[in-house]
Amino acid sequence: MTIDYSKKAGNEEIRARFDHDVERFSNLDIGQLTTIDAPLAMELCTEAAKYINPAAKNLLDIGCGAGNYTLKMLSKISNLNCTLNDLSMPMLQRAKERVSVQTNGMVTTIQDDMRNLDLPDNHFDIILAAATLHHLRDDADWERVFSKLYKTLKPGGGIWISDLVAHDAAPLNELFKQRYSDYLDTLGGPEYRKKVLDYVAHEDTPRSVMYQTSLLTKVGFTHVEILHKNSCFAAFGGIKN
Repeated sequence: MTIDYSKKAGNEEIRARFDHDVERFSNLDIGQLTTIDAPLAMELCTEAAKYINPAAKNLLDIGCGAGNYTLKMLSKISNLNCTLNDLSMPMLQRAKERVSVQTNGMVTTIQDDMRNLDLPDNHFDIILAAATLHHLRDDADWERVFSKLYKTLKPGGGIWISDLVAHDAAPLNELFKQRYSDYLDTLGGPEYRKKVLDYVAHEDTPRSVMYQTSLLTKVGFTHVEILHKNSCFAAFGGIKN
């Protein structure tokens, strides 16, 4: 089935929103409030990365925002060389400021769409991707980015993803949308809930955990693990042999 993504937000619109939202994405203690279990997902992804690669040297953070995931990773493995990628320059600037004081390694920033990244083969030990892959659109987008990320990992490296997810069964998709709506009500009431759900509907095209874990396997990952799932948010990843 062909899906029309033409009414979804483009890069310029997404970039503009994030350019003005740096402060909200700069809280390392609570993560992003609109993400259910954000602190737990961040802890699990970075702890898994540490256990898989305790001697890691090179980190890639896709859609890094203000740098929370990289900072959490540096609290477990210090002095990583950190490559930070985001569409938003204000986000990248904040991330670089925060990360640079926590590592003696090199800090490199790349302002670009993740689909356009030109990455070296077999280079990174750890890839983190938090609340960003849901901006991918069609199947070709997803497979191209997953393949690119697999190739840029060293053997033994891992990718750890925390993101908004959909559900392949329509009734479950509706169930978890409703549960997410109820959660947003507890944060800021109906007006806040509508604001968040409106930009999710306009910007985001999440895929299910099963779709993404199957794709990780398809592009070459031999060990794929689900670390956590609650409602329409999940943390999972894959290890490259």
